[in-house]
Amino acid sequence: MDTQNQELETLRQQLKDQEKLASLGMLSAGIAHEIQNPLNFVINFSKMSFKLLKDLNDIVEDNEDKIDEADREELDDIVADLQENMNKIVEHGERAISIIRGILMMSRGKEGEFIPTDICRSVKEYVWLSYHAMRANYKGFNISIHEDYQENMPMVQIIPQDFNRAILNVVNNACYAVWKKSQYAPADYVPTIEVSVKSDGNDVVVTLKDNGEGMSEEVKKHIYENFFTTKPAGQGTGLGMAITYDIIVNRHHGRIDLDSKEGEYACFTFTIPAKK
Repeated sequence: MDTQNQELETLRQQLKDQEKLASLGMLSAGIAHEIQNPLNFVINFSKMSFKLLKDLNDIVEDNEDKIDEADREELDDIVADLQENMNKIVEHGERAISIIRGILMMSRGKEGEFIPTDICRSVKEYVWLSYHAMRANYKGFNISIHEDYQENMPMVQIIPQDFNRAILNVVNNACYAVWKKSQYAPADYVPTIEVSVKSDGNDVVVTLKDNGEGMSEEVKKHIYENFFTTKPAGQGTGLGMAITYDIIVNRHHGRIDLDSKEGEYACFTFTIPAKK
């Protein structure tokens, strides 16, 4: 009877955690929506500034005979620096917009809708999103991320909000595994996550590998079961990998391969049909 009560309490806590996550998801979507508007202003005004810089260059060239050589060189340097700064603002602003669109899509995307997606860009964004979330929650957290994205891959039909959630689930676990190992590993241990996206015939293959704690054979047997977690109470719902399995295998008609050695590494490989 005590065991049953304990299981019920565990289930109750996990459901409470899920409710909290759902509320946080709604809050995140609201925040993302509000941030998107000022970001659009930043990008648009940056692009307008490019035009102003071009106009300034034209004026300088029209009055070149009235400007001494030293002043002209200084003006050219200032304009070049401003153009470089504008390029960076636009580049990072558009990346932020892309991440926000992904968050909004995850929160309100149509159920089961396949959309042509730049899968390399999508994986990259959610790998780094997980990394920065970990840094925000664990003081001093840092890792080395090795990325290998195949160039010129065509757009692939996926359910973006689901597929991105699967990437996030695995990378969150990878970040936690390397962080936990770093608490007791030798000083020369470098927490590392390796990411690869490539095409293989008619399939797309995404590989996510970490050099964290790895998994025992027993853990591997239960990894995709609902409510199974190796994290301390309150730090995991035990639903992430079950959801990931459902997303990759059932919704995208793919497969997940797991290779892991306890104490050394864990490697998840997603293989999905490359519907174009």
